[in-house]
Amino acid sequence: MQAFDLIIFGGTGDLAMHKLLPALFQRFRDGQFEAGSRVIAVAREALDDAQYRDQVRTALAATATGHEAELAAFLERVGYQAVDVRAEAGWEQLAARVRAAATPVRVFYLALHPDLFTPVCDHLRALGLHEGEARVVLEKPIGSSLASASAIADAVARTFSERQTFRIDHYLGKETVQNLVALRFANVLFEPLWKAEHIDHVQITVAETVGAGDRAAYYDRAGAIRDMLQNHMLQLLCLVAMEPPVSLTADAIRDEKLKVLHALKPIDARNAGALTVRGQYRAGAIAGRAVPGYLEELGRGDSRTDTYVALKAEVANWRWAGVPFYLRTGKRLAERVSEIVVSFRSVPYSIFGREAGELAPNKLVLRLQPDEGVKLWLMNKVPGPGGLRLRRVPLDMSFAAAFGSRHSDAYERLLMDVVRGNAMLFMRRDEVEAAWRWVDPIIAAWAQSDEAPKSYTAGSWGPSAAVALIERDGRTWHEDAF
Repeated sequence: MQAFDLIIFGGTGDLAMHKLLPALFQRFRDGQFEAGSRVIAVAREALDDAQYRDQVRTALAATATGHEAELAAFLERVGYQAVDVRAEAGWEQLAARVRAAATPVRVFYLALHPDLFTPVCDHLRALGLHEGEARVVLEKPIGSSLASASAIADAVARTFSERQTFRIDHYLGKETVQNLVALRFANVLFEPLWKAEHIDHVQITVAETVGAGDRAAYYDRAGAIRDMLQNHMLQLLCLVAMEPPVSLTADAIRDEKLKVLHALKPIDARNAGALTVRGQYRAGAIAGRAVPGYLEELGRGDSRTDTYVALKAEVANWRWAGVPFYLRTGKRLAERVSEIVVSFRSVPYSIFGREAGELAPNKLVLRLQPDEGVKLWLMNKVPGPGGLRLRRVPLDMSFAAAFGSRHSDAYERLLMDVVRGNAMLFMRRDEVEAAWRWVDPIIAAWAQSDEAPKSYTAGSWGPSAAVALIERDGRTWHEDAF
């Protein structure tokens, strides 16, 4: 690692305090801060270094238990600069602070609303801070439509080149997501079967038990389709469906993901009613605790915002023609779980009698959270004397069991990759725009429809219409215990 300055705009926000700074502390503990590396937080609040360090100390209290000396050393690397990003106040002081140390790499992390990306980049350009080995990290959401995403990209591009721009999706930093690439391309077992002749369908689920909560005002402008499906879930679909890249270079992988996005069959006003379901949670209970409905959290009596989306997509190419990809995501669902399920076709003919039991198709399940790991469900003989009886059982690889109790958080990996200049796990501009180009017609179809989102009870698995979406194809959502 080279020495670096990591300047976090939005340094007092939840993302900085609960994700970025804990990740940086872990990297510091593992020796990845070269001498001279610094973290500079930027926000509007009038704080000095000592006051900000006290806030960070409180935020890292649980993470740093038993590591108080390392926390003290880490905090010495942390500073704070008050800046009003829409005005001139504080910018010269920030520039002086950055220039005070000759660190080879400068990373500007914009943990801000996208409306603020433009003034921040314009000020950085005016001060010359974008030159040399400087990089900018853009947090999602990058726009709310193709037009807005393109406008943001144009604004950022006036200051930072595409090589300097890192659009972060923390899902791509998860171990299981990266392991999907390893499973496919490092093992001869899977790749010959990874096509329509052998795979019946694919399911991608990102389920949350939390509601909109304090984010309700933002969430009401976004909904599940913009907040989760357009970015996280389409990226997961791309990694499942892409062709083998020629190498592991950033552009080789992103080229293949882009081909998948271009191959997605359109969903628009003609077929959105048959291929999509949108829902909104009402009051219910999760883990025995009563929770309010979305409208109660919003504090308003009406909203057509989707807190749940399910859809059936298809990749129209030779490898995947006819294979449905079922995607679902929502808030206030029964469990917090993110997983990819690849369901293989049934054997063409069973040689086993009825007494052996029903043959179930093989499934490859990749769990992203909460317990990262991989399971391959296979038919196996039940041990014991007597007749031959079969049962589907998993070959189980828990990452915690196989590689130790702790592995790096997604943000740890992604932040260090930015410092290294490795863009493999980040989105390119044309990927973001291609995803919006596919999603925009779905949003437009919903806006044109008179149908309100389907209501579902908090603590359930979503609206009954989502069950019908997959069951009318003779399939069911995967809900086996991991």
